Amino acid sequence: MNDTAAGPVRKRVFIDKQSPRAYQALTETAEAVRAVAADAGLERTLVELINLRVSQINGCAYCLNVHTRAALCAGETTQRLGVLAAWRDTELFTARERAALALAEAATEPANAAAQESAYAAARHALTDDEISAATWVAITINAFNRVSIMSKHPVRVVPQQ
Repeated sequence: MNDTAAGPVRKRVFIDKQSPRAYQALTETAEAVRAVAADAGLERTLVELINLRVSQINGCAYCLNVHTRAALCAGETTQRLGVLAAWRDTELFTARERAALALAEAATEPANAAAQESAYAAARHALTDDEISAATWVAITINAFNRVSIMSKHPVRVVPQQ
């Protein structure tokens, strides 16, 4: 604990640890969403691209760290991960991936009604109803995890190179 003119400053509460029942419910939701995504035919790499793009928008270092490793383990390339923030400016992503990424961005910033309508229209052309639902649920779920990690200030620890 550090002292300031306003009094003692305490570390952030890790809300996942402080309220484990609530965090367990979120974890169970994530497991259900992974199953829904798999059943809908969303590849694990696409799920991780959604997780990463939403985490980029939200500025969640912890989730970016976790999902970069997960994407690489799922077979995603470093080239595509490196340009993900500018996915609209490259031809490296398929129409289906682009539609899912736009939908994820719209779910992350729902106040932008024009972007939401545009994203949904693109999704209707490139994705099935099941894929639209699954991609949206993936975005909603990672948004929740981003907020847990951001508000808790979960640290990103150095991982030794192999």
